[in-house]
Amino acid sequence: MSFLQPLVLWGLPLVLLPVIIHLINRLRHRSQSWAAMQFLISATQNSISQARLRQLLVLLFRVLAVLMLILFLSRPLAGGWLGWVLAPAPDVIVVLLDRSASMEARLPGTTVTRREQALKLISQAAHEFEETSHLVLLENALRAPQEVAGASSLASLSLTTATDTAADLPAMLQSALNWLIENRAGTAEIWIASDLQRSNWKPEEARWKSVVAQLSALPQTVRVRLLAVNQEPEANAAVSVQEVTRRQNGSQAALQFVLDFQRNVSASDLMPLTVNLDGASAQLELAMDGQAMRWRHKTDLGSQRAGGWGSFELPADANPRDNSAFFVFGPETPLRARVVSRDAQSGRFLELASATPGNGPRQPAERVTPAEVQKAHWEESTLLVWQESMPTGAVAEQIRNFVEEGGVAVFFPPAQPEAQRFHGLGWGEVQTAASADKAFRVLRWDEDQGPLAKTDEGLSLPLAQVVFLRRQAITGQKSVLAAFEDGAPFLVRQTLGRGEIFFCAGLPHQDWSSLGDGPVLVPMLQRLLQAGSRRLQQVSSVACGEMSATDQRRRWASVDAASPKDFRFQAGVYRSGERMVAVNRPALEDEPEVMELGATERLFGNLPFQMLLETRNRTGQLQGEIWRFFLSAMLIFLVVEAMLILPQRQPQPSRVPGRPLPSANGTGVPEAVP
Repeated sequence: MSFLQPLVLWGLPLVLLPVIIHLINRLRHRSQSWAAMQFLISATQNSISQARLRQLLVLLFRVLAVLMLILFLSRPLAGGWLGWVLAPAPDVIVVLLDRSASMEARLPGTTVTRREQALKLISQAAHEFEETSHLVLLENALRAPQEVAGASSLASLSLTTATDTAADLPAMLQSALNWLIENRAGTAEIWIASDLQRSNWKPEEARWKSVVAQLSALPQTVRVRLLAVNQEPEANAAVSVQEVTRRQNGSQAALQFVLDFQRNVSASDLMPLTVNLDGASAQLELAMDGQAMRWRHKTDLGSQRAGGWGSFELPADANPRDNSAFFVFGPETPLRARVVSRDAQSGRFLELASATPGNGPRQPAERVTPAEVQKAHWEESTLLVWQESMPTGAVAEQIRNFVEEGGVAVFFPPAQPEAQRFHGLGWGEVQTAASADKAFRVLRWDEDQGPLAKTDEGLSLPLAQVVFLRRQAITGQKSVLAAFEDGAPFLVRQTLGRGEIFFCAGLPHQDWSSLGDGPVLVPMLQRLLQAGSRRLQQVSSVACGEMSATDQRRRWASVDAASPKDFRFQAGVYRSGERMVAVNRPALEDEPEVMELGATERLFGNLPFQMLLETRNRTGQLQGEIWRFFLSAMLIFLVVEAMLILPQRQPQPSRVPGRPLPSANGTGVPEAVP
């Protein structure tokens, strides 16, 4: 037996407290010899023995009650049969297995991963129920329940192998509920094996209350047992690619990367990094200080005009699944922007800022009217700049398709409030500064990635020096990339398909701001012009397990490895005809936050719940909380103790005919009645 709160066991000496109180009470009543009482003592010797036995029993049950209280507070764990015998065998056991990338972290001091240990312990526990219960497996990648013949076969199934996917626990629980309803199962237990990664549990989502309420409403009994394999692994680092941009400068090209590094230990040292580009490798060393770092890197392509692929790799550590990050890039692509503007001055600035770069003079963007947008040819377009009333109808649908294909659309204020929205974003009131001295200024923006990132030389854009006399509020849910000093958003972003939508609260007009001076507007629009080039390229990056249904119907071949890989479950670079895609583990898998045990239990509401912790003990068995047993025992001991100290009922004296009953004063003379 082990304990979740072992420090409470220091209170075990408190079990002697009832004994100490009993002895102190005895000292208060010292014996005094009295000759007249000797006869009475000998006459009542049997009664005294019974009373002494009663006192010893009362004292024993009080000591046991205090002992049970201390053990209850220490949250004891029991392994083997004791952790499972408290409930009868269910008709169905549904195993919810988390086989996400974070479950591949090795347990401290072993070569066994969290997933492998969970499968081993669940197989051992389920073996006791093989003759009485049906075993159903439901894992996070496919979320398709599958009946399993025997518990011993769990570890050998293809559906229990390692993946680079993420888990969605509310969705898995909903799939288990649907299976129980469709198959009209009897009493059921849901066994969950997880590392309690918060990003996978999503405790803030309303889906939890819905699915738990439905499980509670089922006519049959449903119990939940959670196996938490959440031990902190040994030293581990992770790398992920946040942004890949191909920049063309005349005949020379370069790739610019934004990478994130995370690790579970804080240190200041050099971290080796291997960069692979089209099969060629190079070694770098990063100076990393702390647990997280965002790093910008540039790789020259020279005169290479074709596309390619590559990866970044860290040395082997506690989790090999987060040591690699893959990327793809397309060939040199002609860039083209279209500008729709109702204001002549602002439109001219937007045309020049989004001019197409090339070997010769820059070509200004094409200026079109809203009516011409629907008839325009979008084959070579990568950026749409919109400074008009919000698009509606067929025009809005065409813009939406343009963005979903990978293009970028940036909206500037129409200078008047509008009720119409585009993909949930819209325009509010136009706000004017009280004076030039109190003009609006942007003080916070994302300098690591996006259109306002630092330059190649590491210099910040002079956005803080831009003066805004007017601005228009941005409404709707959005991801804020830059904000004014009062918290109002200046630049926001939303993802739509493969592309992005941006809303900017300022105009490059002299009555609005100094944004038209160029040091901020030009790099911002040029970067958006480059970002939209993915629309014209046959390359993309997706998270593992999140490829579209259309792409899933393609036949994909692995590019980065000689042996075949499954693009649904394994990260890497894959090709299908001319299309090439980089598949990486979801960004959620790199988030280190773990659910607290109490918060996890509260998610299941009134459902019968038991926490099973994987501990490194001698038996290697599951450890189940059995505090309910000690709480029940404490209550029973207190009830028995209370019954023992109840005063005994005195027997009624019998009445002899002709003789009065004894009076209360012991004289035999009845007391006077007032």
